[in-house]
Amino acid sequence: MSAAPAAGTEPLSGPGWQGDEHLLAPAPAKLNLFLHITGRRSDGMHELQTLFQFLDWGDRLRFEPLEEQLIERAVGVAGIAPDQDLVLRAARLLAAHTGYPGGVRVAVDKHLPVGGGLGGGSSDAATTLLVLNRLWGAGLGRDELAVLGAELGADVPVFIGGRAAWAEGVGEQLTPAGDIAEPWYLVVWPKGVQVDTGKAFGDPNLTRHHPLVTIEDFSRGRCDNDFVAVVERRHPDIARIREWLESLAPTPGRLTGSGACLFAACASYEEAAALRARAPEAWGAAVARGCNRHPLADWAFPEAAE
Repeated sequence: MSAAPAAGTEPLSGPGWQGDEHLLAPAPAKLNLFLHITGRRSDGMHELQTLFQFLDWGDRLRFEPLEEQLIERAVGVAGIAPDQDLVLRAARLLAAHTGYPGGVRVAVDKHLPVGGGLGGGSSDAATTLLVLNRLWGAGLGRDELAVLGAELGADVPVFIGGRAAWAEGVGEQLTPAGDIAEPWYLVVWPKGVQVDTGKAFGDPNLTRHHPLVTIEDFSRGRCDNDFVAVVERRHPDIARIREWLESLAPTPGRLTGSGACLFAACASYEEAAALRARAPEAWGAAVARGCNRHPLADWAFPEAAE
């Protein structure tokens, strides 16, 4: 018998109206199936290679269109001030870019751990852009919307692109990854631990000249995450989770982004759920399916989907 999903880990569904006033839309997590730092530019930005895949687990956002020129949050993310809220920033950026005269009230039902490397903030921002671009009739194409999203964060464009993708440059050069495997994953993180991405990138011990790899290298298991040593030294609990996954999971535990979440691919939901049941109380854990298409990919641009 399959274990019941933990609260907040039910699979995401497509967008839908709640009555006539609220649109509920998904904001899925992403995994970096590997992450290599390949160089550093003169402006200090790091060049990388990574492979992005979505999960059928994430946050949910509720949008209430407003006639007045007001952009506000009904429910935000705890500990994040309004001026730092990527959802509000995304809505205001789109309104300013298009001159839209109305507004929106947004509530975020947060399930993804903050500072976990799952792209939660970027995904929330991308969902905001995707939804409001359609609700407001802004008419921006996917590429133009992705360029706008890049002003909010390097991970935003992959969510707008809507497909699992191989990324290079500073993360802006995206190539659809095709039909890579979509396994069940166990995702585990130490509760209360947030990795500071800026400090991780600035660590003097971070490998910054990883040789370039190909998708064949990835398929042969030759790719990993260059942040592992840096992050585990700062956060020993992350190392303990990786060791736990290596002792029990059918595949090695891997870090996503700069952490704090790790993941392991499993053969079935039942296998992943059984491992989740064995995770210590001090850790968060979720079971999710890998997805190569964003749940808003076709809805956001219906003309392109026809």
